[in-house]
Amino acid sequence: MQVNDADEPAVPSSTDQHMTTISRHYFGNSSDSADAFSITIIESMKEDYGLFVWPCSIVLAEYVWQQRSRFSGVSVVELGAGTSLPGLVAAKVGSDVTLTDDSNRVEVLANMRRVCNLNDLKCNVLGLTWGVWDVPIFSLHPRIILGADVLHDTSAFDDLFATVTFLLQNSPRSVFITTYHNRSGHHLIEFLMVKWGLKCIKLRDGFSFMPSCKASGLSGNIQLAEIVLNSDQADVADTIN
Repeated sequence: MQVNDADEPAVPSSTDQHMTTISRHYFGNSSDSADAFSITIIESMKEDYGLFVWPCSIVLAEYVWQQRSRFSGVSVVELGAGTSLPGLVAAKVGSDVTLTDDSNRVEVLANMRRVCNLNDLKCNVLGLTWGVWDVPIFSLHPRIILGADVLHDTSAFDDLFATVTFLLQNSPRSVFITTYHNRSGHHLIEFLMVKWGLKCIKLRDGFSFMPSCKASGLSGNIQLAEIVLNSDQADVADTIN
């Protein structure tokens, strides 16, 4: 369930308040689960990319919640995190989370830090531009890589897959979990997986596991894929089945 509270102050700067809203996203049922919680997100009312909670992010966050035992105690990196809902859910269920977005998107990175503080979650926030090999990327050894709607711009696909492949190689038996709209770029995704030595080990309809109360507010053909290095295929598949 998602609730918008547009009347609440979203950020410290009064000049920005009229352009932002706060949304709350609920996980679990508080009436029958002690694990239930909510995540509060500051987002743009103009639906700016990186400052808005898109449907793919809601679907991936729900998947993290439903797979929470798998995320407890592991290192997680979210690529192109933007408003960071999936990564924040991972942090809430016990992951050691690094949230990343384009190093040039200073306003997005600043909002990520505000959202972490708002939810009282200690996540590392890092500027990481796909295909750019700056020093910080070499220190990342994630067990799980998350990416919600990172497959929207075909011109960035190759840089994204180069970054994903590096991170998977940097942490053996790791997995990239992504949600994306099944657009015309699907064949390009398949080609790039072959090019970079990757393999999809799980593909699910994003609405197949969504609670009806959340699915009713979403639209589109959203897919969830789990992707690994070809060489890690059997080992990783054993851990998720």
